[in-house]
Formats: sequence, C-alpha cells, structure tokens
Amino acid sequence: MNRRPGNGNPPAILVEHLTKKFGEFVADDDLNFNVDQGEIFGILGPNGAGKSTLIRMLNTLITPTSGAARVMGYDVVQRRGSVRHEIGVIAQASTIDQDLSAWESLDIYGKFYGMGRRERRQRATELLEAVGLLEWKDRPAGTYSGGMRRRLEIARGLIHRPHVFILDEPTTGLDPQSRRVIWELLEGLRAQGNLTILLCTHYMDEADRLCDRLAIIDHGKIVALGSPRELKSSVPGQDILTVQFFQEVLDDLLAALRGLPNVQEAGREETHTARLILSGDVVPLEAIAEVSRTHGNKVKNMSLQEPTLEDVFLHYTGRGLRDTATQEYTYAVPTMMR
Repeated sequence: MNRRPGNGNPPAILVEHLTKKFGEFVADDDLNFNVDQGEIFGILGPNGAGKSTLIRMLNTLITPTSGAARVMGYDVVQRRGSVRHEIGVIAQASTIDQDLSAWESLDIYGKFYGMGRRERRQRATELLEAVGLLEWKDRPAGTYSGGMRRRLEIARGLIHRPHVFILDEPTTGLDPQSRRVIWELLEGLRAQGNLTILLCTHYMDEADRLCDRLAIIDHGKIVALGSPRELKSSVPGQDILTVQFFQEVLDDLLAALRGLPNVQEAGREETHTARLILSGDVVPLEAIAEVSRTHGNKVKNMSLQEPTLEDVFLHYTGRGLRDTATQEYTYAVPTMMR
C-alpha cells in the first residue's frame, strides 16, 4: 500500500528550478519538487523525456545549467563527495562484472567506501540474504539470470548504508515474475529502515504500486505531481473507454474520435486499440462505430474502466505514454540524455 511518511524531517531531496541544456536543447526545464525522507517517489515518463538527465544531476555525474538540488541537505554541485556517500545508485544499464562473484562484487564496493573487512563481510551477508542471493554468493555473476543480477546491483548499491536510493528503470528487460520480485524487494527495504527511494520508470503499473507520490515528466517538464490516487482523480470524467479495432488505429481515426461528443481525449494504447477519456455520462457508441467505418476500420470490442496513470499522462500531454514509448521524438535527443 502506498504511504507518505510526513515525518516532519527536512526533505531527502530538494529540487529548485533545476535546468539542464545541451547546447540549444533543453533536456530538463525548470524542475521543482521535493522528496520526503522515507518516501518512495517516482519519476514517470517515456524514454527521452529527461528522466535519466535528472538522475545524473542528482548523482553528481553532470552539472546543472541552472537551478539547484540538494540531497540530504548537500548541494549536488558544491558538495559532490558528501552527496555520493548519501546515495546508492542503480543505473538503467547493468554494470555488474560478470566474472566476479556476488561476494567479491560487494567486497570491492565496500572497499570503495572505506569500510573495514569485518564491516564489509557483515554488511554483505545481510544484503545477500535480503536479496535472496546468499546461496549463490560464490558463483560468478555471469551465471545469474537477469533478475538475479538486478538484485545483486541493488545489494551493491546499498553496501555503504545510503540514506537515498536512486533507481533508473530498475525492471526494464525483466520478465513479469522478476519484476514482481524486485517490487517486493524494494517495498521490504523501505519498510526495514529509513531509506528514501527515487524511482525512474516508464511502467505505469510499477509507479502505481510502489510510489507514494510521483511526478509525470514530458519533454523535460513536470506536467503533473501528486500521489497516484490524486493524479487519477484529476482526470476529468469518471469513465475510460477502451476500443479495440480490427485494423490499425491511424492518426486520422484518433483525430476523428477526439472530435466526437462526450470525448475529452483519445490516444493510441496499442496498435489496434484506442483509449478514450469520456467527459459525460453518455458513451457515444453509434458515433464511434460510424467514425470507424468512415475511416475504413471496424470496432471489435469496447470496455469501460476507471482512470489509470496512462489516462493521467494522456490527459496532461494529449497522447498515450505507451504510444510515446515506442516512437522517436521529432527532435534529436542527445546521447547523454538517454
């Protein structure tokens, strides 16, 4: 269950007017938010939206163009060393040395943070047990499954007992079962102690399940911020109509659906499926069927449901998150932003 600590402590992360430019390209534009200590805070958006650029500013790898950010009270520019001791980071791409065992990997990282041998062994044992890898601690990581390697990265990121844990797309490329294991692990780690988690993801179900609050980011701007429940309740109307067609949903059909009475917005959910936000109590069934025939398509089935985070993204940006995740933006995205 999502919860927001509200413990009265200073924020674990404070971001004020944070901006990053690569030449003329604005990757992140005047971002403002805070993350409470002990909170799981999500950054939700499609690939190329600016999520990873934000992460790299917070973990001190790149310098902001303007604005400021603090992690556990330390400025990410002026106090880089202090920030790095306060955070654990899991990058989007795997950084596991596949020739090393889990035990060796954690031991090396413990040395990086100046931990003594006894402390390293004790902490490594605790973490490997927590992530379910103690039995495989002496085997090379190259023999692990993708989910096991991700769990090892989580253990490695926590070796020095950071207060803030930053994860960039932690479940990308994992099978559904491995994703659920990671979710349960993160929930358990937060419950065990005063750990703040910043989670970047483009998976709506992941954000909905894990996050106390989240910011939806698109084209480098925060377009909405709040708890999943608050964001979903902000969508006008109470009904979402999913329409599955026999043929591919083309842009001209979407435009026609948007123009129908009682339709607030329409976006492509999948190749043959459109998602409509209704603004009234009447479902325009006949009008949808007629528009479909006019555009050389035919309705296969329809279903009504409550708003989801996909609908929130659609409401604030005018297009579906899944749609944007599978398409390239019309502008060039610098390599460092991805």
